[in-house]
Amino acid sequence: MASWIDDAVLWHVYPLGFVGAPPKALPSGAPVEHRLPRLESWLDYAVDLGCSGLLLGPIFASETHGYDTVDHFRIDPRLGDDADFDRLVAAAHARGLRLVLDGVFNHVARTFPMFLQARASGRGSAADRWFRHTGEAADAYDTFEGHHRLVAFNHADPAVVDYVTRVLTYWLGRGVAGWRLDAAYAVPADFWRQVLAAARATHPDAWFVAEVIHGDYADFARASTVDSVTQYELWKAIWSSLNDRNLFELAWALRRHEGFLAAELPQTFTGNHDVTRLATRLDDGRHLGHALAVLMCVAGVPTIYAGDEQAFQGTKEEREGGDDAIRPEFPASPAGLDGSGWPLHRLHQRLLAFRRRHPWLARACTSVPHVANRALALHSRPSLVAGAATDPPGDEVLLLVNLDDEEYDFPVDTAGFEVAETPVGDDPRGDAARSGASLSSVPAHAWSILLRT
Repeated sequence: MASWIDDAVLWHVYPLGFVGAPPKALPSGAPVEHRLPRLESWLDYAVDLGCSGLLLGPIFASETHGYDTVDHFRIDPRLGDDADFDRLVAAAHARGLRLVLDGVFNHVARTFPMFLQARASGRGSAADRWFRHTGEAADAYDTFEGHHRLVAFNHADPAVVDYVTRVLTYWLGRGVAGWRLDAAYAVPADFWRQVLAAARATHPDAWFVAEVIHGDYADFARASTVDSVTQYELWKAIWSSLNDRNLFELAWALRRHEGFLAAELPQTFTGNHDVTRLATRLDDGRHLGHALAVLMCVAGVPTIYAGDEQAFQGTKEEREGGDDAIRPEFPASPAGLDGSGWPLHRLHQRLLAFRRRHPWLARACTSVPHVANRALALHSRPSLVAGAATDPPGDEVLLLVNLDDEEYDFPVDTAGFEVAETPVGDDPRGDAARSGASLSSVPAHAWSILLRT
């Protein structure tokens, strides 16, 4: 696995929405619209937030939303061109930011050139073999989850294996550090095993994260050889347990999370481009910090969806255009942001800085020494799972989460711990708490990160 990912925190951007690109591809022959440079004015913001990498949503030529690719080797003309991309890579690298691209290799748009050729050349042709069939009719092509415009690749065809390998290695050669593999769960694991082995042969430090929503993440990682899997189980448990005041759900998910670590390093998140914004999802805005504290204290590659650090609102809807609210256009620069989001931004800065100061947390072993409906104690310590450092530090982290309307006294041993972070930064209990007294008590609707070094 890529070594750089062990202390990475990613800022996730959906470029087409972020820069205000039109919803559909430009007409044939229309001039390129250079919107990609708008991202450059946000790179310092990402660094200042505490991120070390930029996870970009689709940037390749597509029909509409980016997940209906037309050309994997061409920057979408709504975003810019090769020169714009190279400039963005150089600007990111100059700030120490690595770029991860989003690739759709399960399906393509119906205007994908090889699909047009398949339709023209007929069944059984070399081009036709690129795509899966559901019957003998001329248009009986398999699709992604029933979406007619999204035609599924035939991943058993050697030409498709070669094509995807070339796409991965081409952009790795252009300076990107890794790939998010969209809808990876719909692709045979053996296909990933083949193309990732070929890509790693020339780019051994590349990182590959697979989008998998349900199922056994560890089993998928072993079979496919991906480095990471999207941790949707933990995402759901975080917001759901906070809303229901049922932290037993989170405790269960954390035990599952622990079991995945021997096979992969999960990509962890509390929001992304496909789900309702966290600030909208949570019933109680006081619990935004609770969600972030959990994210920063457990193993994985924590990823912040752009705007969540500013408490952006947005509801995902199952209809055409239903993603628009969660994929909005951003101002030309951070100066244009609404001032109401900056307190949460500052909390992100503090907790991301805490995570970066303790990189061992990426592969931490986490247990739950105490759980009640409205209170949970989470204990993380260095682990020697595969890929972790061979000589880990002696640090330990104890996260105490209280959802109750009253102060909660946790029945846990806090000897040797000191307060590292609370919702207000400095410990509101003062010097007495810092000396070791009452560290186990957490105010109503608050949380406390304790550190032992």
